[in-house]
Parts: sequence; structure tokens; C-alpha cells
Amino acid sequence: MTRISLPLVVEQLEAHYGKQKPPKLDGPWEMILWENVAYLANDERRQAAFQTLKKRIGTEPTQVLSASDKALLEVTRHGIMADQFTEKLRKCAKIALEEFDGDLRPVLKLPIPKARKALQGFPGIGEPGAEKILAFSRTYPVLALESNGLRVLLRLGFGEEKKSYSTTYRLVQKAAWEGLDKDYTWLIQAHLLLRRHGQELCRRSEPMCDKCPLAANCVYCERGEP
Repeated sequence: MTRISLPLVVEQLEAHYGKQKPPKLDGPWEMILWENVAYLANDERRQAAFQTLKKRIGTEPTQVLSASDKALLEVTRHGIMADQFTEKLRKCAKIALEEFDGDLRPVLKLPIPKARKALQGFPGIGEPGAEKILAFSRTYPVLALESNGLRVLLRLGFGEEKKSYSTTYRLVQKAAWEGLDKDYTWLIQAHLLLRRHGQELCRRSEPMCDKCPLAANCVYCERGEP
């Protein structure tokens, strides 16, 4: 059981890291591109990859689909498995053109289950990723968690880990968010701060609990698991 509320977690993380700035992306299509431009790249390299795509190819689905292998590799080389991700970019563009006529904005007007399902049809977009797009586009107020943020909340005692990642995600999400105000700006900050904390201090291996601003209220730390 957690001893700290999610608003207090976010408050303490913001005091430690400062306010976070989300990437400047224009709608759900650019958010999908952002997730696919570079695999296992840090934020700086992902930003560089996205800017390379924007300047040298363009972000319209037709531009991505017609780009040469060489041009796309200049983008995806910012991460690992660059060849595979050139094909993922093309697949994203093909889906956008064939299924959405090149414009994903109408997806945001669909009922939430249908919008989530439509976004999950793209490479690299699972249920958490679809919810992130819906939250960051201010379409659906949801606490979207990627793997780092999920790990932070699990260690603090929100929900419990199950064999199924999806089940774990839902349990943690429900335990952390139940009864909170549905404010988009706060939810986006919560996502970014939890993600950063999981990347920098509350790492999967060798977490730096001695430097953690949440250590006094952390179940994982108290058990001596590190």
C-alpha cells in the first residue's frame, strides 16, 4: 500500500527536476512519427531525428512514403535498428494514407475506445502510447504511463505487478489516479516527471535510491530491495 498520493509524488518530482516541457508536435500524426523516428534513443537524439525528418523529408504521410531509403536512414540512424525503423516509418505513412486519407485529426473525435483502437493500429503504439496521444492532444484526460513511470508507481506501492503488462498497467493507473481532477496540464506533467524519474534515478537496474526525493515514502526502498 502506498503512503503518498500521486499529487504529492508529482509535486516532489517537480521540486526536484523542475517543470518539464513536452515536445512541440502538431497533432496525433506527428506524435506517431515521434515514437517511430528513432528506437531506444534518448530525448536529445529523438529530437534530432525528428528535426532531420522535418527539414529533409517533411512530415506529411505522402512525403514519408515517397522518401528514399538513404533519406529515411539519416533520420532513423539516431537510434538503433535503423533499417527496421525506416520500414516502420513507411508503414505508418501507408496506414495514415490508406485508412485515414492522410489526416488523423478526425480520430480524436471518435468515441474513446474507437480512437484508442485506431491509434494502436500504428507501429510502436500500444495501449499506453495511444492514451499518451489522447492525453497530450487534450482529447481524453487519462493518466498515461510508459514503462519508466509505471515502474516508479509500482515501487511506491500503487497497484501490483501481474504477469500481464496490460493488467499491471490498469491496476497501477486505477490506484494512482482514482478520484483526481482531470486536468490536462497536470496529467501531462505527471507523465513527463514520472518518466524522467524512472529514467534517471528509479532505474530498472541499479536504482539510485540514496538520491531519490521519494525514498522516504517508497515501499521498494523500505524493503531494501535495491
